[in-house]
Amino acid sequence: MRRVLVVDDQKEVRAMVAIVLRVNRFDVVEAESGAAGLKAFNEGAFDAAIVDIFLADTSGVDVMVAIRERVPGFPVVAVSGMTALDFMGEAPGLADVVCLQKPFRPNDLLQALHKAQAAAGGELSAAV
Repeated sequence: MRRVLVVDDQKEVRAMVAIVLRVNRFDVVEAESGAAGLKAFNEGAFDAAIVDIFLADTSGVDVMVAIRERVPGFPVVAVSGMTALDFMGEAPGLADVVCLQKPFRPNDLLQALHKAQAAAGGELSAAV
């Protein structure tokens, strides 16, 4: 089963994303903060990550950079309710991160996840 890490400090958003992924046969690990997300990432094997750019405890960009430092090219979808997704291409090592603006439809989420996997060069299979 494909395993996805979802890092978002909004419980409702995490729940919605998790439901969409589980219905589509993904195993989901939810993290309510950047610190919790990095801890989960370092302790488990994941195929992709969905990370909110604006987290209460840290920058989602910092979380994505830390993930990519550990696993270069790892499939990541950055989500945000703001229009700040434009700067992602300027962040070191994040030029190919797939960006998705909130609110989004379930199909948009799945397409973004598959686009991130394609950018990483393959299928969603345990990369860590």
